Amino acid sequence: MSCCHLAEFKSSNGLRAFEAIFSCFFTTASPSLAKLKATYGVCKECGSYSGRLHACLHCVYTGCYREKHIHKHSSKTRHQLVVDLSYGQVFCFACQSYVYDAEVEMLLQRKSSETWLKTRIEWIPSVDDQEFLATNPKRRKLCEQSTVGLRGLHNLGNTCFMNCILQALVHTPTLRDFFLADQHMCRYSSGSGTSKSSKCLMCELASLFQEFYKGVSTPLIPYRLLHLVWQNAHHLAGYEQQDAHEFFMAALDILHQHSQDYNPSSDENNGGASLETESIIEKLCTGQLQSDVICQECKCVSTTIDPFWDISLDLGNAIVPTKPFNRMTATNLTPSPTKIMTSFFPADGALTPLRRSPPPQPPPQRGPLLSPTSRTPNTLLECLERFTHPERLGSEAKIKCSTCRTYQESTKQLTLRKIPVILCFHLKRFEHGKKSRKISRFMPFPLELDMGPYMTERGASHNRHSLKNKYCLFAVVNHSGTMETGHYTCYVRQQRDQWFNCDDAWITKVTVSEVLRSEAYLLFYHKQVLDYE
Repeated sequence: MSCCHLAEFKSSNGLRAFEAIFSCFFTTASPSLAKLKATYGVCKECGSYSGRLHACLHCVYTGCYREKHIHKHSSKTRHQLVVDLSYGQVFCFACQSYVYDAEVEMLLQRKSSETWLKTRIEWIPSVDDQEFLATNPKRRKLCEQSTVGLRGLHNLGNTCFMNCILQALVHTPTLRDFFLADQHMCRYSSGSGTSKSSKCLMCELASLFQEFYKGVSTPLIPYRLLHLVWQNAHHLAGYEQQDAHEFFMAALDILHQHSQDYNPSSDENNGGASLETESIIEKLCTGQLQSDVICQECKCVSTTIDPFWDISLDLGNAIVPTKPFNRMTATNLTPSPTKIMTSFFPADGALTPLRRSPPPQPPPQRGPLLSPTSRTPNTLLECLERFTHPERLGSEAKIKCSTCRTYQESTKQLTLRKIPVILCFHLKRFEHGKKSRKISRFMPFPLELDMGPYMTERGASHNRHSLKNKYCLFAVVNHSGTMETGHYTCYVRQQRDQWFNCDDAWITKVTVSEVLRSEAYLLFYHKQVLDYE
């Protein structure tokens, strides 16, 4: 139906508001528009991404129809016209109905067709592709009971630590989509004519994904991948037993180096030198840890930010400052330091500032300060609570405050400033010292995890309706045995609630309760809602 209110709005404002909304929410053809969609495509009242979102034509406001937040906005501001962000229809609160306008409809169709032409990717099969399709006419249909993507890995001699990490990587949703879409551009593909897969770990991992998802169930022998890791991480070479967490960090470091893409189109503008871009590992696995050190005399705060690839959580009584990734990743990943605050500095210099804007704010301190006698955590959530609680450094660890000009006691608090798409928790079950031991205590962990309470900014941006900081479990690495000898296995989520136990070459189906009862060593979580970049 036609609407006099819409006609009046068009006569006064034209179609500029419609163009802005359609470009931002329906035809996101550029990264900047995609970022705007991620920023404003949420209910301003409850933070929900669903609930039939509507955008106001009169101002910058989005609200959900289901909870009537857009109704409250219209009643409060007298703004009558809104646009349904799912279908592009205009709703008039004065007429209490969706209204039709030929000009608006033609604008939406034109914008949609323009974006499709800009963003569509036309696949032209090569001669090899045509030959492969002709000789492989059989097609597979995936269903709930499908086992495509499940393959065992032969143990090559104490290589269970590698097998379980490879199973976790292969069943990472975003990595799977990246490799199966053939998005990796090998930096070693040109030059001496050497085969790219013989030098690049990313190419070998891409081949592994192809082998896993080709529909064959026989176990694989990942000898080429093992050899590549040996060549790039000499401390892991040989057939001795290795730590799965150490292998995971080394593998990420090598993959990061081998996946730093370059932009060939920039060669002409930069004197023939190609520009490296952010690697897929950096995009998916890198978070930011914020450390706030507060002088107890003048309350001056020193804030430093450090990147991390995983979070190591203590399980025992002793509190040890945790650095979430080791030296090898720090040397390859940490950007050039930029001074954030000069009034107070930590003595060990372990945390390196990253950037100046926006200026980081110290999080509000929660509960009493931790001391070495704090109680032992009994769940993953308690470990995270303990990890982000303020800690008194004590009189033996006084630091010279540049404001007070004297050595003062201080407190330190770690929080998560930015969380990655793939979040890995390392439960520190192995204690090394005069009396080395393994902590075999059961540590309950959830299927779904909300990281909002552990973020640096826990204010209005976090609420129970928001999915921004929600994660779901997709892999669990377990260790059985002692510190001297043991065996690694891995639980992986195939789809929805389908879980499987990967024990080298053997794959068996398990229940969710079996997964949640396991003695986890590494936990892999994936973001439920991905931000546009």
